[in-house]
Amino acid sequence: MSQSPYPAVASGPPRPSLILRPGQIALPPGMERYTVQGNGAVLIDVEAGDTVSVRNVEGGQACELLAWGKDGVTDPGIFGEAANSNAAGIKALLADGDDSLSALRLGLQRRQVQLEQPKAVRVFGGATPAGTEQGFAVQRDGALLIAAPGGPMLVDGHDTATPLTVIVRRATIRLKAKSGLADPLADPVLDLRVHSATAEAYFVKAGDYLQIIDVDGRQCTDFQCFSARKLDKGRDLPLDVTTTRTLMGAAYPMPGLHSKYYDQDMEPLVEVVQDTCGRHDAFALACAAKYYDDIGYPGHTNCSENFNKALSDKGVAPRAGWMAINFFFNTAIDAHGVMVSDE
Repeated sequence: MSQSPYPAVASGPPRPSLILRPGQIALPPGMERYTVQGNGAVLIDVEAGDTVSVRNVEGGQACELLAWGKDGVTDPGIFGEAANSNAAGIKALLADGDDSLSALRLGLQRRQVQLEQPKAVRVFGGATPAGTEQGFAVQRDGALLIAAPGGPMLVDGHDTATPLTVIVRRATIRLKAKSGLADPLADPVLDLRVHSATAEAYFVKAGDYLQIIDVDGRQCTDFQCFSARKLDKGRDLPLDVTTTRTLMGAAYPMPGLHSKYYDQDMEPLVEVVQDTCGRHDAFALACAAKYYDDIGYPGHTNCSENFNKALSDKGVAPRAGWMAINFFFNTAIDAHGVMVSDE
């Protein structure tokens, strides 16, 4: 056995790198995963033959299930169970006024669900061990509301509401050309679809809410905004991520105290009030022609040129590369100061 401190040298050219984990969709076809946050709920359309599994992730968390058909009448027989609850936990959640459940309330109103005397199923409890699962078989088409109810925890208590994981396995796998939109947070005044490889510009007023949805998943989106008052004065000061990072003390704003994006005048432009992704890119520019030129794709469509076209009639000077916040793009700076990205 060789005692040399140096590794053995293989003859010939170096072997090419191999992909150890090829990129693939995390879940198999027909399987969907939902997270029900503590003191939260999700609404899922189901069909006969589907199976639904609810996992008590941390244990000790109650779960209420409410199902109804096209007529809006609640019936736990839709998922093969008998009622054992009047949905007190769900009623408390809906009555609480939490803004995070506003889309759920609107969804129930649109479906005309009758909640006067609901018939619900309650599973799990304070003594349920972590990791406990319960499954249900859907008997006929309908919709299912799954909630993780709880109340404010006392100072000396240990009963905080915790998440549930829901797995839906579809009986019929349908290949959809595009996904349906999630329920809006409020009645929209503008419903704008930004098609792939394009950009759109639109006007909003102070106090308006924007809801940006990654419809089909795995699609990042560069976002930029301006003060209309400053544009009228000939000053095109866009959202500035460097100023924002400095004032917020974070890579990018999140809901809470450090939630605003600023321009170079340090004037707040927009505030984040809800974020279901939580991973965004505020370091690099939007993709530009130079990036594609350098990797051998001259003339490739890019976000910076799309921005220039969309803003050409707004009094905004074109840029070779646009600063922007790239939502739904998981970028970070690692321990060696290298910019990295991941799923």
